[in-house]
Amino acid sequence: MFRLLYLLCVFSFAGVVQADDKIKQTLPLVAKSFSAPDFVLKGEDGKTYRLSDYRGKLVIIAFWATWCPPCRFEMPSLERAWGKLKDKNVVILGINVGEDADTIFEFTGSYPMSFPVPMDTKGEIVKRYPIIGLPTTYIISPDGMVTHRAVGSREWDTPQMLAKLLALSKK
Repeated sequence: MFRLLYLLCVFSFAGVVQADDKIKQTLPLVAKSFSAPDFVLKGEDGKTYRLSDYRGKLVIIAFWATWCPPCRFEMPSLERAWGKLKDKNVVILGINVGEDADTIFEFTGSYPMSFPVPMDTKGEIVKRYPIIGLPTTYIISPDGMVTHRAVGSREWDTPQMLAKLLALSKK
């Protein structure tokens, strides 16, 4: 499975979205909303993260890996977005797929991340969400429903994207 995700990640790198005034980034709705599968994962920081603990908040789950070029492009914008959203009923969880704490720790030396980074080391959680490549990001409404899915990298900290996320956090 990780080999397929790697190939999809590499081939999607040509389609990396760069935010500027000429490109409108999308945050596509899922075809049909569904209840977000709960999970319990250890983080790179040693803490335990449980999706159900965030009920009542908008949750952004970004599935990613250190070896994925579009993920590397996206992580700094997620970090900037986190700085603007963390006190506004929004949570970002950067779920790393298939790697260990040492690999993630080394990565964060070049790409600092202060939002939680749960580790799906065995690839069990990523199987519960329809993933076709990395990065893939899901938006989970405060009532626990998956409403949006973004495949490929985004600039999460643009004024338009932040406004959309804040609006979703209030629904």
